[in-house]
Amino acid sequence: MNQSKLETISNLFEGKEIISVWDSEKEDYYFSVVDVISALTNSVEPRKYWSVLKNRLKKEGSELTTKCSQLKMKASDGKVRLRDALDTKGILRLIESVPSPKAEVFCTK
Repeated sequence: MNQSKLETISNLFEGKEIISVWDSEKEDYYFSVVDVISALTNSVEPRKYWSVLKNRLKKEGSELTTKCSQLKMKASDGKVRLRDALDTKGILRLIESVPSPKAEVFCTK
């Protein structure tokens, strides 16, 4: 994936920022995993939640974690950081793995 072909986009879901990038070559969005988890769970430590979930998914034999990419995304503070990201299909699978009443609402937005 050519990082220069990506455009950072910031969206809100129920007041939580979710950073994503548009890959014009693949014509698909890549979403920040930690942002999605934060929006779904209201966890005070979404990175830790993702770390625990990632280990659980690996033990279950899920391929989701292997499809996770590290992408440079511009944060709201203007700094560019590497973040775990999943494409649209992957993020929908992740949402299915997170027990949250917000999951259905998230998928219909």
